[in-house]
Amino acid sequence: MTKIQREGNFGSNFERYLVSFLSFISGLILVYLVVKGPLFLNHLQYKTSLSGIFQIKGQDFTNLFLLTPFLIFGSVSLFLRKEISKYVIILTPLYLIYFVLSYTIGLEWSSSVYTGNSETYSFYFLFIMISALITLLYGLNIFPRDFQNTLKKKRLIIYSLVFVFFILVFSSMWIKEILSVVQTGTTPGYQDAPAAFWTIRFFDLGFTVPVGLISVYLLWTRPNQTYCIQFLFYGFFVTMITAVNIMGIMMYLNHDPLFTMGGMLVFMILAVIVFSGFIFVVKNFKKSI
Repeated sequence: MTKIQREGNFGSNFERYLVSFLSFISGLILVYLVVKGPLFLNHLQYKTSLSGIFQIKGQDFTNLFLLTPFLIFGSVSLFLRKEISKYVIILTPLYLIYFVLSYTIGLEWSSSVYTGNSETYSFYFLFIMISALITLLYGLNIFPRDFQNTLKKKRLIIYSLVFVFFILVFSSMWIKEILSVVQTGTTPGYQDAPAAFWTIRFFDLGFTVPVGLISVYLLWTRPNQTYCIQFLFYGFFVTMITAVNIMGIMMYLNHDPLFTMGGMLVFMILAVIVFSGFIFVVKNFKKSI
């Protein structure tokens, strides 16, 4: 194998070193933000409601114990040219972009009701977002292409029906809350943090749900050509649903009045479906010999 071919597996050396560096620094920044945030020192204070703080603690917990290990391991393994790095680095970008936008756009930075200093940490969030975008493009470029699926139609039908049903149930929860605001002017959680309310609902209904439906569509229409997309999407689903469930646990432990057992049950079922779906997809794709 020539030097060009070896480099082609991971792009150029410059690209590999850059993404490895960005991932490693992003991991360190996440640790820094978590330690400075409400989960530990509370030096980083967000301008949002008490319920929002409980949810931030849950997401920070996920960032510390799930996202940071992914970023650090992905960085080191990519630097060492390990094949597994191609599968690890593609798991995090969509989640990190969602995380940054929800923390920066949706956390009431312009509200006079709440006090805080999160705007002083703007460039840390900006670094993570730019790093995630570059990693996303790089990860799609180097992801292995030589896969063939072994999907059985009956199992795919069952998977598709269950996945679509519960993602529509999830959608109906957010749509119901939006309709409540439109019709009555309020809904639980809206008055405390309207910007966060709209940011999360629009991201989920305009991004998360369509991504889920597209992933199912691609399994039916172009499974072999879009396995990298499935990995990218499921990286987002797995990390996001983990964060959402830990947010719910934090709300429950802190006796948040906005916590509902019904909503928590939906998210727990979605977590089971997402993790099962990821296993289902991975097991039904094999590298071509």
